[in-house]
Amino acid sequence: MSANPLPPGGLENSAIRWRRSSRSTGMNNCVEAAVLSGGLLAVRDSKRTDGPAVLFTGPAWDGFLAYVRTDAAA
Repeated sequence: MSANPLPPGGLENSAIRWRRSSRSTGMNNCVEAAVLSGGLLAVRDSKRTDGPAVLFTGPAWDGFLAYVRTDAAA
C-alpha cells in the first residue's frame, strides 16, 4: 500500500465538493465523499467536517464496497 499526496491546499480547498450520503438523516450521522484530482476519493465523517478524511483510489474504493456488500449479504 502506498500513500497518496493531498491536493493543493489539502482537504480544506474550497474547490472540493463534498457530497453527503443519501442515507444521512440530516443529523450529521453519516459520511461525506469528494472526488479529488488524480482519481482519488476522500471520505469523512459528516459530524467532523474539519476532521481527517480517508483517501481511496478508485480500485480500492470499489474493493471496499464489494467487501461491504458481500459481508452484509452473509
